[in-house]
Amino acid sequence: MISHHHTHSHPHTYVATHHGEERYREIRRVTHIGSALDVVLAVLKIGVGWTAQSQALIADGVHSFSDLLTNFVVLFAAKEAHREADEEHPYGHGRIESIATVGLGTVLVLVAIGIAIDATYRLFEPELLLQPGIWALVVAAISVLTKEAIYHYTIRIARKVRSELLQANAWHSRSDAISSIVVIIGVAGSMAGLPYVDAIAAILVAGMIAKIGVELAWGAVGELIDTGVEEKKLVDIRQAILDVDGVKALHMLRTRRMGGNVFVDVHITLGDSRVSVSEGHQISEAVIGKLIDNMDEVTDVTVHIDPEDDELGAPNKGLPLRNEIIEQLYHHWSSIDAARHIRKINLHYLSGRVYVEIVLPVTLAENKEQMCALSEAFRSATREEPDVGDVRLLYVC
Repeated sequence: MISHHHTHSHPHTYVATHHGEERYREIRRVTHIGSALDVVLAVLKIGVGWTAQSQALIADGVHSFSDLLTNFVVLFAAKEAHREADEEHPYGHGRIESIATVGLGTVLVLVAIGIAIDATYRLFEPELLLQPGIWALVVAAISVLTKEAIYHYTIRIARKVRSELLQANAWHSRSDAISSIVVIIGVAGSMAGLPYVDAIAAILVAGMIAKIGVELAWGAVGELIDTGVEEKKLVDIRQAILDVDGVKALHMLRTRRMGGNVFVDVHITLGDSRVSVSEGHQISEAVIGKLIDNMDEVTDVTVHIDPEDDELGAPNKGLPLRNEIIEQLYHHWSSIDAARHIRKINLHYLSGRVYVEIVLPVTLAENKEQMCALSEAFRSATREEPDVGDVRLLYVC
């Protein structure tokens, strides 16, 4: 079995690394823009809240400042996740992004629980139902528009760079917009004589935010426990490998995610089980190149080339290695004069036996009859050897 792994010296690595740098720059840019807008919103809310003596607006402003903390988490996690692989982390640091996503997903769930508890409390205490003034409404409307814009911008970049961490942060921004919408709904409900509308809306919204938080966190947990890619992508990967010239079949196809990347590990069998190591290596290079160049998420591929399907067993286990089998062969051939002129011996381990190719100078056989006689002599000498299959003779000038 030939095993070939996509290494750092491989030309495809440059593409993956370049993509990783671009990805980090995109995440950093969108997070910086979101942080700047959070600061402006926080100052506006606290300033207007102070002027209008609105405790709710001041609290909302402090909440906007707290959003900066999650932005810092995103920036830190993204930076660490995109560090180059090292001796201690040969597969890179992408799992840091997954851990941070679990954290942000948990924050979303906690925010949802807080909104639901507050709304439920207000349902049973009518005097606490929201009655904000006009300035609070204006700032709430500005907050909705700004936060929704941040959400759409962030989610677009998150999908582009395939970052669940950024998706979680986008939804954290949207949770603020939704909170402000609940304030507006509460005022409208009060004006229409339905003071309970905002609390009911808040509970429904809390459920939605919690659902998103759980989905994002659970998806990241899936990465941490090496969950494979979805079936459709697995079918695409399988077909791409089978389309490579020389590949006969594949088995033991395994995948896992790390951050925005997909790692692939596959065993393939070739049309000819006796190809040279260099040809097998070239076919594995073609498989690696096809997957990395044609599938954005795939950045690391390990290809094992098997002479036969070993998924259900190892038929060649226990067979002697080269030095031992060569010693046995020469012992059996000791009475054959042509054995002293052997140029090279090729061994093929197939179906639980060793198949032997002997390279001899063409001068040892003057015609076809002599060639056949030599072949029979070598075969007869090893017929009682249980580990040896067929013996073939090749002639060179």
